[in-house]
Amino acid sequence: MLVLTDERFLEHVPGGGHPERPDRLQAVWEGLDQSGVAEDILREPVIPAADELIKKVHSAAHFERLVSLNEQGGGKVDPDTRMSPGSWEAARLAAGAGIQAVAALKEKRVSQAFCAIRPPGHHATPTQSMGFCLLNNVAITAAALTAEGNRVAIVDIDAHHGNGTQDAFWDDDQVLYVSCHQWPLFPGTGAINDIGAQKGQGFTVNVPLPPQAAGDTYRAAFDEVITPAVERFNPDWLLISAGFDAHRDDPLASLGLTSGDYADLMTRLVALVPAYRSLIFLEGGYDLAALTESTAATVSALLGGSYQPEKATSVGPGLAVVHQVAERFKP
Repeated sequence: MLVLTDERFLEHVPGGGHPERPDRLQAVWEGLDQSGVAEDILREPVIPAADELIKKVHSAAHFERLVSLNEQGGGKVDPDTRMSPGSWEAARLAAGAGIQAVAALKEKRVSQAFCAIRPPGHHATPTQSMGFCLLNNVAITAAALTAEGNRVAIVDIDAHHGNGTQDAFWDDDQVLYVSCHQWPLFPGTGAINDIGAQKGQGFTVNVPLPPQAAGDTYRAAFDEVITPAVERFNPDWLLISAGFDAHRDDPLASLGLTSGDYADLMTRLVALVPAYRSLIFLEGGYDLAALTESTAATVSALLGGSYQPEKATSVGPGLAVVHQVAERFKP
């Protein structure tokens, strides 16, 4: 597994007491070390995304606003999102990690890739930074791939709906966007009826789950919604927005997963496409211990290890929602 990460991500400091703090990434690094499969992990520093690749997703006005804030030494982007002097470099690095991972996978230097990056990206829309996100990392990689004629599936398992990713591909039939997220919760998007528009209609699939939804609900969503949707779409690439904030200990959400569930779900996801065709992007996750354990369990499972600090969960609400979504998208 290639892990793309970088010390420069620690230079993005959104402010004292902010949930999206540098300690998050250090917790992920600890998880890599605890996974028991460190000998199978290749770590590389990250190359920043070229401006033209960023602009395949983000408007010129959005791009220039971030450049201007950087030149001023940082500042508030929205009530939840702030740039420090190191933020713009970190954002460009985060946006470039997926591009770099794709290149390594194409060369078959590695069979899997994990972009351990920050700031996260899936709330950043084509025209606006928000929700701790400056640039949409997964969308930038997807846009680069579709520009080469590839079909791309994005599966988002962050507790919060990836409104920015949805917006970027709302009317695009070359990108399938599927999200399992808590409802209601920030940013308030991702209803069952949000399915895309024009030629993209039916290529956006949302599974809005109630608080306390746990492992069996997610596994049902995979069996009834996610796996059939991805198989019908038959993508060339699978990009995973891996938010670890659906963990039961996360302070910003109220879902019921454990690190054992994450290991199970991520293993199921990467199996949907051939080797060398999937990559994982770190999104949310704000309890440090949960981040460490979820990373360790996930990476261990993907590399054939046995590290599992928590068992998978079972009973939880939300099956009716899963059935409703499955019925809507039935062929």
